[in-house]
Amino acid sequence: MRKLLFFFVALLSLVAATPAANAKRSIMELPPFERAVLIIKKFETLHKPKHWPYVGYGHQVQPGEPYRRGVQLTERQADILLRKDLRKFCALYSQYGKDSILLACLAYNCGPGVVNKSSVLKKLKSGNRDIFKAYTSHCRYKGKFHKQLHKRRLTEWIVLFVK
Repeated sequence: MRKLLFFFVALLSLVAATPAANAKRSIMELPPFERAVLIIKKFETLHKPKHWPYVGYGHQVQPGEPYRRGVQLTERQADILLRKDLRKFCALYSQYGKDSILLACLAYNCGPGVVNKSSVLKKLKSGNRDIFKAYTSHCRYKGKFHKQLHKRRLTEWIVLFVK
């Protein structure tokens, strides 16, 4: 028994010492869409049944959708739903090219109605890409500044804004 335990400890230390285990990939190595998915998952987290009418990673259930109150989505189901929603928002803002993913992330969190009325979109429509201040101002919840939303906007900006 002791030999078996020693063997497993040695095997674990060998696996942990391999370069693949120590190598950390940068989020910047991923395509922008995948970066956006990771950011949304980090800040939304997987919603529980008590968060109804929000399911998955912050999807708001719409009339006619098959989701039921009290039912928890699996991570896989939530991931599929997140990607579907994000693709929809990317398509909605596709005319903004490299800025479409940033607008899609904002729409995923605030809704396309908020984005369509925002100074961010107005500036981009006029060709002005100096949107940092306008973008990071979308960090209020129930009228009050929310530190976590500000952190989210900064993360989205750093990881998704293409100069």
